[in-house]
Amino acid sequence: MIDEERQLWRFGDLECVMVSCCSGAELQVRKAGEIVLRELFPLKSDLYERANDLRAEYGAAETGRSG
Repeated sequence: MIDEERQLWRFGDLECVMVSCCSGAELQVRKAGEIVLRELFPLKSDLYERANDLRAEYGAAETGRSG
């Protein structure tokens, strides 16, 4: 079975993607294509919640740098 990959958000060269397959879902945060964070979730709803938390965290850091 082929894994499905979906980008959830992006800030410059930082992106968050979901890789899903039959056994659950993996959240990855990548910087310039390199994985800097990887977390496994049995439920996609939990992954989406975590991705939203990370977006707020990384977005605040991005805003702080540009401001």
